[in-house]
Amino acid sequence: MAKHLVWLGLAALSWHATAAEIKFDFSEMALNQTPPGFRSTVAGEGRAGDWKVILDEVPPVIAPLSTNAPIVTKRAVLAQLSQDPTDEHFPLLIYDQEVFSDFTLTTRFKTVSGAAEQMAGVAFRLQDEKNYYVVRASSLGNTFRFYKVVNGERGQWIGPQVEIPKGAWRELTVQCKGNEIRCGLDGKELIPPLTDTSFGRGKIGFWTKSDSVSCFVDTRVSYVPREVPAQVMVRDIMKKYPRLLGLKIYARTGTPPELRLIGSNEEKAVGEPGGETERDVLDRGTMYYSKGKTAVAVTMPLRDRNGDAVAAVRVVMKSFLGQTEQNALVRAMPIVKELQARVKNAADLTQ
Repeated sequence: MAKHLVWLGLAALSWHATAAEIKFDFSEMALNQTPPGFRSTVAGEGRAGDWKVILDEVPPVIAPLSTNAPIVTKRAVLAQLSQDPTDEHFPLLIYDQEVFSDFTLTTRFKTVSGAAEQMAGVAFRLQDEKNYYVVRASSLGNTFRFYKVVNGERGQWIGPQVEIPKGAWRELTVQCKGNEIRCGLDGKELIPPLTDTSFGRGKIGFWTKSDSVSCFVDTRVSYVPREVPAQVMVRDIMKKYPRLLGLKIYARTGTPPELRLIGSNEEKAVGEPGGETERDVLDRGTMYYSKGKTAVAVTMPLRDRNGDAVAAVRVVMKSFLGQTEQNALVRAMPIVKELQARVKNAADLTQ
């Protein structure tokens, strides 16, 4: 099966029929800056962390064959540098560009310093700062543990005592498949497989605690691409109305928000930017009509339960003798209303 590479600056995505991979390459990012595509925040108390790309000595993943080869090399790594000693202080650096359901994440980490704590970990299936799973390693406590946070309350931890030397690079693995969660350290599954239904999907983020200064590198996420709900809606409508020529849904997504095609009967076009027509429909709630030799198109707002326009929908239909703008709008309206019945808010289109 052919492999297609799509470069997004921050991450290279290698797409397959059923799987994709994101690799965070910090060497392509500016030093002493927070990497783009991520959002720095904090769970618990205190200020957000100080996440920056820095140079650090990193040993190779595979031991060199020659004894003359360098043991370590200077590489760009991600570091959390804030030293807030507050006990309930959990700096998070959240990757905002994707929501993951089933995935396998691997990353190398090392704890550098900290008087109150020396921890490093990964938060996953993260809904917000008060709802997520986390697996973390502690050099002061010599523990490797998993727990979940629901509505800001930390649940029962699970995990063994294990030596986590400060300053040593280790590899952490998280795998989620359905309701099953597996966590490993250096290739060993130290925590028994867990089953939990609290969070079925969510974002991922790097995590530390209190004044921990910690580093991360060689982070990869292999995952099953999530189909955007808007695309599912388009496919359902096209199947129900086989005489429909085309259907497209435009909405603002991403950080910062950009108007893009998020659902289309032409799947290869998904992701293309919206134009002035779609922007005007979304911003002003206006409707547009255009007519060709054999087809007519109506672009109109899709509204949420509060009546706010959250998307622009373009409906393409066959034209007929005597076709007018008014009867085109009448033909398109049931399509848009059926979509609106499935949309409570903007998130229902993309999450």
